Amino acid sequence: MKTDGLDLASRSGWPDDLRHLLERYPREVWTGHVNLGDMARFWLARHEMFRELSQALVQAAGALREGDVPPDQFRQWFAPRLNFLLGELQTHHMIEDRQYFPVFVRAETSLAKGFDVLEADHETIHHALDDLARSGQMLAGAVDGGTPLVTRAADGFATVSDGFMKILLQHLADEEDLIVPVILDRTEAGLGIG
Repeated sequence: MKTDGLDLASRSGWPDDLRHLLERYPREVWTGHVNLGDMARFWLARHEMFRELSQALVQAAGALREGDVPPDQFRQWFAPRLNFLLGELQTHHMIEDRQYFPVFVRAETSLAKGFDVLEADHETIHHALDDLARSGQMLAGAVDGGTPLVTRAADGFATVSDGFMKILLQHLADEEDLIVPVILDRTEAGLGIG
């Protein structure tokens, strides 16, 4: 899949040729826009949940490292939430790739390159999810090994999660900047997704 230098790790938004609808429908008008329907609101809420949960996992690992949370309490809280994030992101991306992106490309062919980029992002994010899962499992497994082991595992998780957060946050913002303006322009009913 050709992404023309729009690599997720080095991207900081869309180039001009993919911003024409975003310029017509900037973020400031989204919330109150009459065409922002239930599906779009749900989808944006899912994105916000991914942001919040990712940040909560990072904060929990930091609290464990600093000794602010007991190991058993950490493990009980951390493992199910990490697994939830991993599973939900994979499902979310699969639905986007198979169901929603084709609809948006048909509706606005000038944005096809952007949707190719977003699909490539999903591959990048899934590799990062594998790294996050391994690092999270190492951290959860280290909680009974004493402070030096917990510190090393927490530092490793912090490094992996920092990289993950950077690409996840960029992807979510770019995805919203491409998709929401299409919805506002065409309506959910007009796109057949409402």
